[in-house]
Amino acid sequence: MSRPAPNSFSIPSLTAPVAMGYVPLGAVFGFLFVQAGGSGWLAVASSLLIYAGAAQFMMVPMLAAGLPISAIVLATLVLNLRHVFYGLSLLNTMPASRWQRWYSIFALTDETYSVLTALPARERAPRMALISALNQGWWVLGTALGAVLGAQAQVGLTGLDFVLAALFAVLAVEQWRARRDAVPIWIAVAAYAIGCVLMPSQALAIAIALCLLAAALRPARPAPTTGAAHD
Repeated sequence: MSRPAPNSFSIPSLTAPVAMGYVPLGAVFGFLFVQAGGSGWLAVASSLLIYAGAAQFMMVPMLAAGLPISAIVLATLVLNLRHVFYGLSLLNTMPASRWQRWYSIFALTDETYSVLTALPARERAPRMALISALNQGWWVLGTALGAVLGAQAQVGLTGLDFVLAALFAVLAVEQWRARRDAVPIWIAVAAYAIGCVLMPSQALAIAIALCLLAAALRPARPAPTTGAAHD
């Protein structure tokens, strides 16, 4: 049986893997935020106005320690600097509408980028804002659920620390299915292995740097002559 073309998938089905990760992870954030002494509405507001995943988790102990807002802003900027490169690669497929374009820039995350780049280039612009909004909606929903739980009960979080790793694994598989190119996956695995050997405490940073170097040096793939075109 042949695999359906990417443009045959509905937008909810495209964001379903993200929902499976964002709802529990958002719940963990909301729970931790409230347990650290923050208000539930502030947790939800941060997911609406900041929406920075890992940076929001980083923000919890920084706020609890009483660090100034300037330090939190700087740390968030450094942590999310990679999104600049994501945005540059999507410039030619941004929505024509100004508000949709600005919102898509604001709501661009690792997972949203993965979903968008698995689509043919011509399919991205009309779907980008809605996919971004749905993904943020999953995160906000999880945050709200976690904030309610954090305010009313003590809930064990054992096992939820693996949700993000599982989410990225699913997205990696979807990327491979869309592109049929396993080389980036093997490059990432090799880069992380090298990072673990050279400096285990900084393995992720080394792996990211090696992957960027490999992407710059790797020859561009020729465009397919049949089927749906991919970048």
